[in-house]
Amino acid sequence: MTMKPARRWPLAFLLFLCVAAAATEPPGAAAAPPQEGNAQDATAVTVTGLRTEYQENPIGIDARRPRLSWQLRSTARGVVQSAYQVRVAATERNLRAGRYLMWDSGRVLTGASVHRPYEGPPLQSGRTYYWQVRVWDGAGVESPWSEPATWEMGLLQPSDWKASWIEPVQQGDPKAAGPLPLLRREFVLKGEIRRARAYVTAHGLYEMMLNGQRVGDQVLPPGWTSYNKRLQYQTYDVTRLLRRGANAVGVALGNGWYRGSLAWEGNRNIYGSRLGLLAQIHITYTNGREEIIGTDAQWKSATGPILASEIYDGETYDARLEKAGWTEPGFDDRDWTPVSLADHPKDILVAPAGPPVRRIQELKVVRVFRTPSGDLVADMGQNMVGWVRLKAQGPAGTTITLRHAEVLDKEGNFYTANLRGAAQTARYTLKGAGIEVFEPRFTFYGFRYVAVDGFPGELTPDHLTGVVVHSDMRVTGSFETSDPMINQLQSNIVWGQKGNFVDVPTDCPQRDERLGWTGDAQVFARTAAFNMDVAGFFTKWLADLAADQWEDGRVPHVVPNVLGTTGRQLPGGAAGWGDAAVIIPWTMYLTYGDTALLERQYPSMARWVEFQRMRAGDDLVWDGDPHFGDWLAFSSNASDYPGATTGKDLIATAFLAHSADLMTRIATVLGKERDAAQYRSLAARVREAFLREFVTPNGRVGENTQTAYVLALEFDLLPERLRGQAAERLAREVASRGHLTTGFLGTPYLCHVLTRYGYLDAAYKLLTRRQYPSWLYPVTQGATTIWERWDGQRPDGSFQDPGMNSFNHYAYGAIGDWMYRVMAGIEIDPQAPGYRHVLVRPRPGGGFTKASARHETMYGTLRSAWELKDGSFELLVTVAPNTRATVSIPTAKLAQVTEGGEPLSVGRGITAVREEGDAVVVEVGSGEYRFVRK
Repeated sequence: MTMKPARRWPLAFLLFLCVAAAATEPPGAAAAPPQEGNAQDATAVTVTGLRTEYQENPIGIDARRPRLSWQLRSTARGVVQSAYQVRVAATERNLRAGRYLMWDSGRVLTGASVHRPYEGPPLQSGRTYYWQVRVWDGAGVESPWSEPATWEMGLLQPSDWKASWIEPVQQGDPKAAGPLPLLRREFVLKGEIRRARAYVTAHGLYEMMLNGQRVGDQVLPPGWTSYNKRLQYQTYDVTRLLRRGANAVGVALGNGWYRGSLAWEGNRNIYGSRLGLLAQIHITYTNGREEIIGTDAQWKSATGPILASEIYDGETYDARLEKAGWTEPGFDDRDWTPVSLADHPKDILVAPAGPPVRRIQELKVVRVFRTPSGDLVADMGQNMVGWVRLKAQGPAGTTITLRHAEVLDKEGNFYTANLRGAAQTARYTLKGAGIEVFEPRFTFYGFRYVAVDGFPGELTPDHLTGVVVHSDMRVTGSFETSDPMINQLQSNIVWGQKGNFVDVPTDCPQRDERLGWTGDAQVFARTAAFNMDVAGFFTKWLADLAADQWEDGRVPHVVPNVLGTTGRQLPGGAAGWGDAAVIIPWTMYLTYGDTALLERQYPSMARWVEFQRMRAGDDLVWDGDPHFGDWLAFSSNASDYPGATTGKDLIATAFLAHSADLMTRIATVLGKERDAAQYRSLAARVREAFLREFVTPNGRVGENTQTAYVLALEFDLLPERLRGQAAERLAREVASRGHLTTGFLGTPYLCHVLTRYGYLDAAYKLLTRRQYPSWLYPVTQGATTIWERWDGQRPDGSFQDPGMNSFNHYAYGAIGDWMYRVMAGIEIDPQAPGYRHVLVRPRPGGGFTKASARHETMYGTLRSAWELKDGSFELLVTVAPNTRATVSIPTAKLAQVTEGGEPLSVGRGITAVREEGDAVVVEVGSGEYRFVRK
């Protein structure tokens, strides 16, 4: 692969570029016509799917050298890119004409089509850049230029912020949940507006209005980060919301994660006790003049209708206290109070790397009923996260109360004991003005059932609508089988991800916790990355992990870290939890080919592994420290087998070896050969220590638990001579119990290890088991999300300990990874990450007659779908352009296999065929293929 050398930019040319960047097109000017090109047949290569930093046409990014990605489109097989050319301009007209370009890469001889860095002159705050790309295919045929895409820079320097932090004088009691403040200002714009952007952040949550209209469609901004170290701001296009003449801006503030209750023991005001706002609206007029309207001493404040709002407890709203027209010009605010200016740092402000939280979908009530105890309850039919939109009509002063719960008890009554201290309640007081509609602004609930009290008249399903809220991640995966129970399990996995990916990867979305537990996130990351595009989501969260990491390398148990400020003072540094610092970046690299994230997180990863090594000491056996161990592993009341307890020192030492091994690979990818050698040596020495401390000469590992064997085998901690014996012991242990006994750390790897060592049938038996403990037992109990415990609700209808019994907890949903990679057979080649080279090798079994999976990779659609029918095996494979696949047809001979109805042979996208063991292996390029084994 060759790249053009970096260009040296003459000063005169740089000055010319600045003039070109500042130039504006006349208002109403028509865009230049598309470039002429030859008529394209269906097999010709075109370029589409342009993304900048994983986003389509983003505004307000702060990457100084944005990475550009694109996809190739063609119905032909074997399509590859041999070269590309990217060009960037300050206007779409100049881009299409190919003149006054900001940057032209020239023809770059490489097949790389993702994460290609911009290499032009420095980018400017607030500017929009237009770009397009063309490619040359494997035969050197040039594609047409793609349609233009854009990216827009945010505010790159603290000095770009001309506004001041403001705080309402009336803050209320910092120990109380409200009332919450409103902020407003009026201003006059003297000219025709060409473009306007609003840059906004807050201490607390905010909702902005301009001239009576809501700004943006995000909810819960600015999101949750390590606020004192990294505070996100949002960029909005508000051009159409402003007008010449009088304008008004209004902002409502909420406590949110900044000032509200978090964790336990009445912990409040973790980041600060005063709500605040920083905002500036940058207006560009048609004559080129610019103006900034920012937060300053001209703003005023008052309290509004939100009397209380907390993440855990919900929201109380009195519509009689609404201030009609307060976000429009001409409102009488003479009784409002001037704000105070505040001095808060601006050098911690960052543009969001991840997707915002939005209203994603709506659910209808499936039934309204009375419980045996008399509660009026609406059933959403799905355990969801968000809120309900209430529609009601009644006398002023009528208060409607909505309580939220995940489950009903065995008598059919509303059950909230597992919420612990979280009230999860909405209260709305009517103003008596016809039909009124209410949605909370600064909270969210985890629930399936809503108990309604005080509703005027007869409650029907039309009065409530479920509003599902989560980070707006693009759906990238689907999975389906011949078993409806497994399909429901997949649905539960996805809904668990939706409900717990609300800006941070939380453990649960309903009780008084909802924290970014690192262990939960790392075990689920690979599954999450199949179902949805989580690249930006985890990029953002990992920056907070590094920011909150202690100087000695310890990783907090939760990120953002709010437990270090509670009375419990949980210290962090737990094995399997802190390893998220290494495992998740590596997972993102495998899934998206993102080396920049590895580079950025490398110091954090290195500090964590050094902390592990120091705690393990000279003998490299990590013992004596507090750890969570194999959290929530199987337990029973049997006196001869009270449960599967795997030693915490064994688990800690195993994860030290694993992270050291991953660091060897990561350092190699990044070209840090000296580091790679050191980590390789450390991993080898830890394996020796593990073998010496925890393994008998005959291959018995630790306490003989499933997790002990799983970790030893998954992390390659045993010498080859003992692996078969250990795997046999694991399979024997699974068979003797008849079920799994693993907890949070062992479960993700259990079926993978059984499959790897030849016990595929055992893995399928675990997957399809319907009795407790199993993945399908909750499904038999009507679960619509993944449970925290294997037996959250027992067969007799009773519940586990309410102190820790979430019914929406994604960790055990990590089985999805096995379903996608083994059942459907979609596997990543670590040597060509990001699905550049795919291993398609389905492993039928378990009585399934079909399974299919589809994944939208950075390159395009990848699909594997197999079916057993009338004694034949059919496999449909779709391989994205500019990628290739190694396809394995199981239990087959060459003479038995056809593709597209023809005997297997090289050609038409197939580059090689061979028999390998009991499988036929076919090397293919991009395209759609139909393999049949008779």
